[in-house]
Amino acid sequence: MVTKSQTQIPLSLLILSICVVLIKGKNLALEVCVKAAVGAPNVLGDCPFSQRVLLTLVEKKVPYKLHLVNISNKPKWFLKVNPNGKVPLIKWGNKWIADSDVIVGILEKKYPYPSLTYRPDFASVGSKIFSSFTTFLISKNSSDGSEKVLLNELKALNEHLKEHGPYINGENISGLDLSLAPKLYHLVVALGHFKSWTIPKDLVYVNDYAKLVFSRESFVKTKADEKYVIAGWEAKVKG
Repeated sequence: MVTKSQTQIPLSLLILSICVVLIKGKNLALEVCVKAAVGAPNVLGDCPFSQRVLLTLVEKKVPYKLHLVNISNKPKWFLKVNPNGKVPLIKWGNKWIADSDVIVGILEKKYPYPSLTYRPDFASVGSKIFSSFTTFLISKNSSDGSEKVLLNELKALNEHLKEHGPYINGENISGLDLSLAPKLYHLVVALGHFKSWTIPKDLVYVNDYAKLVFSRESFVKTKADEKYVIAGWEAKVKG
């Protein structure tokens, strides 16, 4: 006689079985187009928006096939499927989709676990740091106030992390971190190289945050080498 307990299948095993069937039933490797490094077309480039998409894929453990696109010499097939020529680009079914905001939104909906959602009222945290950084980086006028604007944005982030950290949304990483981290990496590398500028030490929470996100396995796997970040900004800085 078979008892009830003997016929029950553990929920975890059932879920695993379903996942295996789904994986075997279709190819889940998504095709992703990202920027190739300046001067090294076979090496991952420095686009922070491309890294945002790659970070999302890695954090969610979604298999992907990478296409490195030489921005200065875009291949014909790439321009055919994406006439505006922008990266990142992802193939979803038979359709190519651009814009990192749109792409990560789709990924969150289609692959909800682990969740990278965040509190709506935190959505704007750190959102002005990248534009403030680029203005300061290319500025040739030390008295134009661009450094102060950037410092104010970093101070605001520091206060937020002090109250809500270690990540922007609290204890767990979210899509906000995957968007900000690549931009913060560019800030640290480019300003350090071109202006010998570093994030002030008294912004303790920002500095700790940078160390935290930069050390994640997903970030290490998807970041561009520092020399390619520098190469990517050189023309704009010296132009």
